[in-house]
Amino acid sequence: MRALRLPHSPKVLLGLGITVFFLLLTIVGPYLAPDSPNNTSFAPNLTPSWHHLFGTTSLGQDIFSQTLVGARATVVVALVAGLVAALLSTVVGVAAGYLGGAADDGLSLLSNVFLAIPGLPLLIVIDSYLPVNSRSNALVIGLVISVTGWAWGARVLRAQTMSLRNRDFVEAARIIGERRWRIMFSEVAPNLLPILASSLLFTVLYSIGAYVTLAYIGLTSTSVWNWGTMLFWAQANNAPLSGEWYWFVPPGVCIALVGTGLALLNFGIDEFINPRLRESGLTARQRRQRGLPRRVRLGLTPVLRDAPVRRARVMDASKVSS
Repeated sequence: MRALRLPHSPKVLLGLGITVFFLLLTIVGPYLAPDSPNNTSFAPNLTPSWHHLFGTTSLGQDIFSQTLVGARATVVVALVAGLVAALLSTVVGVAAGYLGGAADDGLSLLSNVFLAIPGLPLLIVIDSYLPVNSRSNALVIGLVISVTGWAWGARVLRAQTMSLRNRDFVEAARIIGERRWRIMFSEVAPNLLPILASSLLFTVLYSIGAYVTLAYIGLTSTSVWNWGTMLFWAQANNAPLSGEWYWFVPPGVCIALVGTGLALLNFGIDEFINPRLRESGLTARQRRQRGLPRRVRLGLTPVLRDAPVRRARVMDASKVSS
């Protein structure tokens, strides 16, 4: 069996590195924080220095410690919301596309309703009915955000499932008596992995934006440190007007870096899953060895074929000609 080759595209490697870095920061960030984010024993409004890498707030809190501690809640909520939303979109989309009929109509109507309702106002309404203790629970907040983030992925998966449900391998599974749920999730769903992965990445990105927005406008518990809470306190203390850029720039840069990493990682999904799409990570020398042009023509997707396969086809052609 040929070994699985990781994509060599610089964009994919950079996105993977950024994503892994913040995942590690989620685990070890609170342990690396030099001080408690609630410690107010330092001098207020200190600019960045070796003692305080990101400076201090107007209350004397270390901003670097707040950034490290806040990474955990932000990423955990995003992962919970992304995974739950991806699961919901898979079940609803694949079931609607494969079953058809009344099931398709009902599930499509449900998806359209969630697509038509603005996500942020719906989040605000749902969050207002939560108990006060639940607003500091990352799992509960993640589940609430997932409610508004699954519909788009479900619509895309439904369309792709409808194009696959009449394929030969699906008909063969149906003829031999396989159950519907097994056909949907063992035959159809594996062929949707690129779309599932892309939907998961962008749902995680949407969840980070939604959670930061809720925290920034003060709808989550301000006692739980996350990047949105840092922006909330910076705005509440007029940090932008006071020139205290070091208070709100670190969480903003972290949010932007996470989004950039997820977007770059999404570019390599097809390259990683489809073994025939490996052209984007090849060097100029490898392109020449494989007979590919140095620059890809717009609108065309180069397809790589293994050298043994090409040699076998050449030998077969020579035998036929002789």
